[in-house]
Amino acid sequence: MSFSSYPEYKDSGVEWLGEVPAHWYVCRLRHAATLNPSKSAVRGLPEDTPVTFLPMDAVGQDGSLDLAVQRALGEVVDGYTYVRDGDVAYAKITPCFENGKSALIRGTWNGIAFGTTELTVLRPVPRKANPDYLFRVISSEPFRALGEASMYGAGGQKRVPDDFARDFTIAWPPLAEQRVIARFLDHETARIDALIAEQQRLIELLKEKRQAVISHAVTKGLDPDVPMKDSGVEWLGEVPEHWVVAQLRYKGRLESGHTPSRSNPDFWVNCTIPWFTLSDVWQIRFGGKRYVYDTTEMINDEGLRGSSARLLPAGSVILSRTASVGFPAILGKEMAVSQDFAVWVCGNEVDSQFLWFALLGMRKDLKRLMMGSTHQTIYMPDLKYLKAAFPPMSEQGRIVNYLDTAVEEMEKMESQAHAGIGLLRERRSALISAAVTGKIDVRDWQPPTSETFAEATVSEGAPA
Repeated sequence: MSFSSYPEYKDSGVEWLGEVPAHWYVCRLRHAATLNPSKSAVRGLPEDTPVTFLPMDAVGQDGSLDLAVQRALGEVVDGYTYVRDGDVAYAKITPCFENGKSALIRGTWNGIAFGTTELTVLRPVPRKANPDYLFRVISSEPFRALGEASMYGAGGQKRVPDDFARDFTIAWPPLAEQRVIARFLDHETARIDALIAEQQRLIELLKEKRQAVISHAVTKGLDPDVPMKDSGVEWLGEVPEHWVVAQLRYKGRLESGHTPSRSNPDFWVNCTIPWFTLSDVWQIRFGGKRYVYDTTEMINDEGLRGSSARLLPAGSVILSRTASVGFPAILGKEMAVSQDFAVWVCGNEVDSQFLWFALLGMRKDLKRLMMGSTHQTIYMPDLKYLKAAFPPMSEQGRIVNYLDTAVEEMEKMESQAHAGIGLLRERRSALISAAVTGKIDVRDWQPPTSETFAEATVSEGAPA
């Protein structure tokens, strides 16, 4: 879909904005919206008035709002940020701002909500700013990029200052034109969001298929006609008759890691021994690595001797057993690990890659072993009796080769889907920015005849 530009432009006087449509007016955001409006309008209401409560988790990165939490006005009127239906709010703290957490407020209890103090609120000035259009302005790439550049503070406490929003300068079309642009963007972004959702569903289906293919291969093998037997293990079910069902510790020596005493400085100087800890688990949880080589921390020989940590050989298979539970990896070189990992030092009866696939295949069974609600753990005694089915070594190799090919194909499709999502999000962002900066003229746009658009229930800037 292509759109023409406006017939006549003028210089905006703003370097990043450049030329804007000749009939648009340029002004700071403070002249089109009230920043963090006063609570005076609600202070006279009964304290037991039900209102919506908005913690940061209730504000989505896609403009969505979770309105499920309700509080009494008296509980939240002091110490929280006030918003009402028709306001626009965005998260000002990192990384929530960069992630796009923002929303047009609608559907709250009694038209009133209170939320985290990390929200900045913009209330459209009547006859100057349409709420839907204002939401698109603060969702645009220029607002986000310049806001991020204005952040102050250190580390995870960086915030966008309120003065940035007050002084943000952009060109505003007439109110009727704002409504048309907002409806156009609602329609087009909904189409793009639907395409993104399709790709996300595809990714989930590919992940489910990957898990099913791995689980089947490491429990049933590759020959559909092979005689089967009952494994005696619920999650395994029937396995090929010639496979051996055994505890993993009989195929690979079971060990755990350790942390040298932090109070002994001699253990933490001149460190050269790689030490895999929970700080590195992202590599196998999100990075999907099979082999791991790099660690955030290292220890020294004295720390190794003065603790229960061991230097483990390359090819050992590890499994995260605390916090991020149930993610396996293979050590690509000699290294030690923390007590957050179980380790199987593979013998001559198990291929380390087959064991890695087997552990991936038993994800559901591993979840059954997790203990604790907030800090989940699989305890070593439970892992001691963990069973799997083991084919002969030659067959293990064939299964690994088969899974390598099958998984690679699915991962390629998953990567293509992720790339497609990235392009769609870029298209969405570019479309919003082009529309609210006047680069495209959509005044004559009409929705398809099969679709209808309801007028907003909240009029521009009017109290709910």
